[in-house]
Amino acid sequence: MNKIFKILIIFLYLTCSSFAGSDGQNQLSKQSNGEVKDCFETINRGVFAFNEGLRKVVFEPLAKGYLYLPSPVRSGAGNMLDNLTNVVTIPNNILQGEFELAAKNTARFTVNTTLGILGIFDPASKIGLNNYDKEDYGQTLGKWGVGEGCYLVLPVLGPSTARDTFASIASFSGGDAWYNITVRNDTHYVSDFDYYFSRGARGVDFLAKNLGALDNLEENSIDFYASVKSLYLQERRKQIVNADEITETFDDSDWEEIETQ
Repeated sequence: MNKIFKILIIFLYLTCSSFAGSDGQNQLSKQSNGEVKDCFETINRGVFAFNEGLRKVVFEPLAKGYLYLPSPVRSGAGNMLDNLTNVVTIPNNILQGEFELAAKNTARFTVNTTLGILGIFDPASKIGLNNYDKEDYGQTLGKWGVGEGCYLVLPVLGPSTARDTFASIASFSGGDAWYNITVRNDTHYVSDFDYYFSRGARGVDFLAKNLGALDNLEENSIDFYASVKSLYLQERRKQIVNADEITETFDDSDWEEIETQ
């Protein structure tokens, strides 16, 4: 049962984080012309249907319950979970040659972890260490010119590509410091539960913010599977080139906008 719980937690994190974020512009127009092959569409659609059932039965009720928490509690939880993503963003800043950003995000992480009490508060933004863009190993491979490969929908794990699936292994092979100190190493202060709980909480936080947007997408899509695939691929391309242009997507920061839908 414990293993099943962990798998569900990873699913929620990876599925939701697939949509999160946006960010550059000239390279985006070049990349968006390339079509990603859906090499296993029949299988992908079956897995997608299973994942959607899991989302509606297990995770949406959790997200709706989470919305009943006071706004300051949700905001603090979101800040703390975002702060943890720095441990993956910083090494990827370095791998992408963005040394100035790596230094800035290191300072941001240090300030928020200490003065911000483990990231619950965000004093770093108040002193100019803002405009934080999440980075991961899939984005790094994309910047290095590695193609997306076939589109995949992974059982439980959700939307991906061959490149992103391969890159995600890096986080579980020493590329995520939070994973290393909680799961890979036996410490007296944190455990593997802390890792999986934080990942699950981040997924619930994201889903709670975007329930209205997700329902909207499903209601207005002729083919919900195709809409999710298109959105995922667009967002990944934007993240890779750090595009500033705004597209119709999920919002990972504005509580009020989501709650008024």
